[in-house]
Amino acid sequence: MKVLVIGGGAREHALCRSLSLDPDVSALHCAPGNAGIAEVAELHGVNALDGAAVAELAVGLEADLVIVGPEAPLVAGVADAVRDRGIPVFGPSAQAAQLEGSKAFAKDVMAAAAVPTARSYVCTTPQEIDEALDAFGAPYVVKDDGLAAGKGVVVTEDVEAARAHALACDRVVIEEFLDGPEVSLFAVTDGESVVPLQPAQDFKRAYDGDQGPNTGGMGAYSPLPWADPKLVDEVMATVLQPTVDELRRRGTPFSGLLYAGLAITSRGVRVIEFNARFGDPETQVVLARLKTPLAGLLHAAATGTLAALPPLRWSDGAAVTVVIASHNYPDTPRTGDPISGLADVAEEDAPEAYVLHAGTQRDESGAVLSAGGRVLSVTATGSDLSTARQRAYRAVGRISLDGSQHRTDIAAKVAGEAVS
Repeated sequence: MKVLVIGGGAREHALCRSLSLDPDVSALHCAPGNAGIAEVAELHGVNALDGAAVAELAVGLEADLVIVGPEAPLVAGVADAVRDRGIPVFGPSAQAAQLEGSKAFAKDVMAAAAVPTARSYVCTTPQEIDEALDAFGAPYVVKDDGLAAGKGVVVTEDVEAARAHALACDRVVIEEFLDGPEVSLFAVTDGESVVPLQPAQDFKRAYDGDQGPNTGGMGAYSPLPWADPKLVDEVMATVLQPTVDELRRRGTPFSGLLYAGLAITSRGVRVIEFNARFGDPETQVVLARLKTPLAGLLHAAATGTLAALPPLRWSDGAAVTVVIASHNYPDTPRTGDPISGLADVAEEDAPEAYVLHAGTQRDESGAVLSAGGRVLSVTATGSDLSTARQRAYRAVGRISLDGSQHRTDIAAKVAGEAVS
């Protein structure tokens, strides 16, 4: 199978790493990729948002499967452009991807499918914003209706900060605050059958102790030893399958990766949001534990044959990933700084620990430089969360990036460890 992956972050590196280990993958390509992905796939300088160019590349490569990683190309219709050329593609249509592209659309789908979620108002005027904030009270939850790269949500006790964020959005969803821990659950679907992956938990806030601004995610772990063993079955029955069925009923079947962000509240499971693609950094830990070859799973979803696939196989162990971010992230990050220590991790810690590149590039001399906000995802596996966590942080300690930041408490609480 010749596979083309679209995107250039740590999620795509995780996908490419798993695909490179799949014996059924004979050729692996990525556009545009990054410095780390270049070690396992052939890179192509194609704009990921240009559907026609992506489709042309896929045809030229005689790709058997195209995997669209990020949300922006999906909402822009890149999967449609590839599908129109007769090539199997893992990723929803632009219409179905509105499940992530518009919070208001997602709320409408959930209401029709009786999916449990937070009560909310969609607001477009200052008066509507003030009325919604007053109706729910603190803590205030304000979400930009459109795509915001994981940073469009403000949760605050400060009504003026909530109002300022709402006024900065063209259309905004204001909703009740959901208490309880959060869980990410991915499911692969062909528009009818739904196959859940293993749940993970990510860390959205920039700093230790869940302090600081929201980010795209600073780390993750899997499995969740504290979660109800029936959680996945419950979410399948009340969230994932009803949502897929409702989208098919509307004539916009969802084929690809359906990601449910969940709150385990005192009143039961509630959906915080849907995403239309693999989440970052949860993908890094979920794929680290998946033993079933990835290409066949995603190809089955792309070709409507998921029901015939054998049950997925998983490792009994755990995985932890720690994000190393640039100076000043999540505000405008500093880029162009050299990164050292990557070879040390490969030599000393592999295969239990490895580095997935997010925002990197090589200069003329071949040195790896920072090229984004989240720069690296250091991922490790182990027999349990404590072992995986220790391995991940040992590898983090080998890497040097001037001004970089990372959280020191990823999976610490669940592993029963104090943070140094």
